[in-house]
Amino acid sequence: MAGFEGFRSVRELLDPRQRREIPELPGVYIVIYVGDGPPEFLATSTGGWFKGRDPTFEIGDLDARWVNRAGVVYIGMTGEGRRAGLRTRIRALVRYGTGHRIGHAGGRALWQLPESGDLLVCWRSTEDGAEAASEERRLLKVFREQHGRLPFANAI
Repeated sequence: MAGFEGFRSVRELLDPRQRREIPELPGVYIVIYVGDGPPEFLATSTGGWFKGRDPTFEIGDLDARWVNRAGVVYIGMTGEGRRAGLRTRIRALVRYGTGHRIGHAGGRALWQLPESGDLLVCWRSTEDGAEAASEERRLLKVFREQHGRLPFANAI
């Protein structure tokens, strides 16, 4: 993945020392599934209940969204109207996945994957938020062209 860096597991990124290398700049980030074959989804999400919303999806919905042979399961961005940079946004993502009540609903289907602590996160900073938004759209378009649909956790 040209230009991306990090490739840290969710488990590693729960440690603040591991997040220090993530720039507090606008950019895009990708979450990668490293399991073998399609997963057996958890019946209950490990994600946090934010504003009283249960983050759990029906297993059938998750099965329908799974993209076979695609390591990329989520593409996200920060910038363009958001005050947080990559470090803050990725921190929110991984903390949400471990049950914290944080407003990071993007990618929430990730937290019904078994061994979600093994998911890898990589990132690439951009000059500004507009460039981050443009790059996220481009990456989603390329993924859709290759797989015929959006990444697993972008689709819900």
